[in-house]
Amino acid sequence: MVSLRPLEKIIEKWKNRAVAAQGDYQFGIQNPLKDWATNAAAAQDAWAAGVQDAISRGAFGKGVKKVGTEKWQRKAMQLGAPRYAQGVQASDVDYRAGFEPYYEALSRLTLPPRGPRGDPRNLERVRIIMETLRKIKTSQGGG
Repeated sequence: MVSLRPLEKIIEKWKNRAVAAQGDYQFGIQNPLKDWATNAAAAQDAWAAGVQDAISRGAFGKGVKKVGTEKWQRKAMQLGAPRYAQGVQASDVDYRAGFEPYYEALSRLTLPPRGPRGDPRNLERVRIIMETLRKIKTSQGGG
């Protein structure tokens, strides 16, 4: 039998040490031993293999079932909701950089006239917008 401390003590220690480690976390981000982007890009094949393995095992669906709606809501309310506005405020420069190419392309589009509701010609308007947005996404190295 493996000797273990009581579960509550392990959890308490984990929580306390995490608070104390915040400075170490920040230091590690500011002073990486190796370049993050270089190493992340080099891991492309390992990432793809891991994703394929997860797909073949049905890991996503199993994880969703395991967590369930209650945990998702609880964690989103405890962590996501309080951080949402702060995250948006800290991301305006990145949002602009990401959205601006789409904004510029959409502002230059000339769409055919709108038809009556349900008119198949309206689908042409949608197709033009869809193709424009997809072209930008794929030309930027995105999916």
